[in-house]
Amino acid sequence: MTTTEPAVDTVGKAAETAEVEQPYGELGLKEDEYLRIREVLGRRPTQTELAMYSIMWSEHCSYKSSKVHLRQFGEKAPKSDRMLVGMGENAGVVDVGNGLAVTFKVESHNHPSFVEPYQGAATGVGGIVRDILTMGARPIAVMDSLRFGDAEHPDTRRVLPGIVAGVGGYGNSLGLPNIGGEVVFDPVYQGNPLVNALCVGVMPVDRIQTSASTGVGNVVVLLGAKTGRDGIGGVSVLASATFDADGPARRPSVQVGDPFAEKLLIESCLELFDRKLVVGIQDLGGAGLTCALTETAAAGKSGMRAYLERVPLREQTMEPQEILASESQERMLAIVTPENLPEVLALAEKWGVLATAIGEVTDGDRLVVSWNDEIVVDVPPASLADEGPVYERPLHRPADLDLVQADRAETLPRPSTVDELRSTLLTMAASPNLSSRSWVTEQYDRYVQGNTVLAQPDDTGMIRLDEETGAGIALATDANGRFARLDPYAGAQLAYAEAYRNVTVSGSTPIAVTNCLNFGSPEDPAVMWQFSEAVRGLADACQQLGTPVTGGNVSFYNQTGTQAIHPTPVVGMLGLIDDVARRTPTGFRSDGESIILLGATAEELSGSEWAWVTHGHLGGVPPKVDLDRERLLGEVLVAGSRDGLLSSAHDLSEGGLAQALVESVLRYDTGARVVLPEEWQEGTNPFVFLFSESAHRAIVTVPRSEELRFTEMCTARRLPWQRIGVVDAEAKALEIQDAFTVPLTELRKAHEGTLGRLFG
Repeated sequence: MTTTEPAVDTVGKAAETAEVEQPYGELGLKEDEYLRIREVLGRRPTQTELAMYSIMWSEHCSYKSSKVHLRQFGEKAPKSDRMLVGMGENAGVVDVGNGLAVTFKVESHNHPSFVEPYQGAATGVGGIVRDILTMGARPIAVMDSLRFGDAEHPDTRRVLPGIVAGVGGYGNSLGLPNIGGEVVFDPVYQGNPLVNALCVGVMPVDRIQTSASTGVGNVVVLLGAKTGRDGIGGVSVLASATFDADGPARRPSVQVGDPFAEKLLIESCLELFDRKLVVGIQDLGGAGLTCALTETAAAGKSGMRAYLERVPLREQTMEPQEILASESQERMLAIVTPENLPEVLALAEKWGVLATAIGEVTDGDRLVVSWNDEIVVDVPPASLADEGPVYERPLHRPADLDLVQADRAETLPRPSTVDELRSTLLTMAASPNLSSRSWVTEQYDRYVQGNTVLAQPDDTGMIRLDEETGAGIALATDANGRFARLDPYAGAQLAYAEAYRNVTVSGSTPIAVTNCLNFGSPEDPAVMWQFSEAVRGLADACQQLGTPVTGGNVSFYNQTGTQAIHPTPVVGMLGLIDDVARRTPTGFRSDGESIILLGATAEELSGSEWAWVTHGHLGGVPPKVDLDRERLLGEVLVAGSRDGLLSSAHDLSEGGLAQALVESVLRYDTGARVVLPEEWQEGTNPFVFLFSESAHRAIVTVPRSEELRFTEMCTARRLPWQRIGVVDAEAKALEIQDAFTVPLTELRKAHEGTLGRLFG
């Protein structure tokens, strides 16, 4: 039997040499998958075809383990007149009125960012920006949801500065404001940092683009950077394999980004769209030309012919499979009519963007790729893009979950004296997960373009879309891996509820959701049970509160050896506000205003920051979910903003009421006096009142002149409320009356020094 393939493995040779041994296992394909490829083709695949199938049938590209669960987002999707493009395209599109549409999406770049933090994170931003551009939109803002291992661990000190610099360096160079996100620390992410990047764009409703290649004879044009060996197999391999602590890791080269080239690509593509010169367009991200060629052909139900020798290369010794697998950045694939080709090439030249005709749309249903007049690929494009393997993986509830849930944090020792309460508040405010994020956000330009209305440390990022009407959008990303570890169904719904709440506290109405689902290996039945429960919980929440899922991303194999991360479903929520001038900011400002707590507080401490920071404890069940109560809270917050009743609003989540108060007084250096409600007086320890993480709560400040009107609205709508204090600008302290007082200077020192101390 022949054991080596010819130097140039053509389709003709493949048909004549059926018994050539092929390294399908090394490429991540199972034996049954390889046999299926041979069945589809009626022969063995060429070396180039085998590489293409290994990429497109990888977990990252094919969603082969998640498809059966993700269908729920479509099956349970609430009706929405705003949905213009749903799941299936590069990003979903929603109508926001006034002739405008918004597209947004969040995606992961986890494993590349561990291997090479700066470029991994930078190209994660670049990739999601191109997804938004591909829909016809101008990218207008980015966000990043980041998770790292133990804040004190040396490897966290290696990856975090690089990742933050990569996110900021690429986004800042593009001139895109970074308006929010998350930074979370937990030992479970050691060796598996999560880098989830979100981008949002805006366009006229009549400029929506699709990826379908249609029109026999239309020309396939490659736009942007030359193709190199950087990133070959990067996303597809890295995102579809586990890092094994006891063996060699599969770590191909990480993509290298050039944001200045991307900026030129953005502007040239937008002009192409405005001139209506494009029939279809697809970005080149994960899987490079392999993905772009097969997906555009499959979407258009057409054939395609491509000539690899025409592809501009950085390295002339590249082989066909390398050209097709390369994930070199800043590239797009456009389908244009022959008569428009000269104008397209001239426009690209004007912007300094390389543009090359590399093929054409053909009749039939075959993708044929040649290399120096030799045919190296002849496949049905749908077999790569749409008809890959689909698995119903075994599910098994984690064996230890009952014991974990029985170990409730509510039984842990808690502060019993006033001094202990005060010390706990300061310890919590200085902890890595609750401390100020300014060390990170100061590396991002939050206000470039001049339309940023809210950004961190506000709960919500908000962008003005229309200067005349003041219409705008709000965005928030949220997740809580500890809650999802304790109960993935409830944990996903709590992430959804927090994102929903963060949007509504700004005065915006939630209208759509994107998500990035970060989990361990799908080959582990316990992980797949967690995944299925999280998807079910998120789909049910979207159905109940009427926010359709427009698209998203699944990231599996986030584990080292057998140690998986906590299930981490990141939810990105899009909200709409008719006038950004009516927004509600975070933070106390006006002396004498009443502080009102909205929602009910119960003794819910399991999975809380208090349990983790003070005891290193994770056990019990997460806070109770009541989505109808979340909807009611949101309606009150939006109505209060619209009617001018609220001066500030802040959601209650990690760290409970105590943390919300800390952040509110420090935002504008304005003190507050908090009076314990009756049930926490008379000698009762106010610890639960301060540190419980019960969901569906917020604190607001209301001018005294509007207090009666606002509280009557709450009462009429049956939303629990309590007046818990007053803003005291002169005090320069946070006072918990009859308990303790913390000067703002002491509070600020604790809250703002942590990340700088840890990371320079």
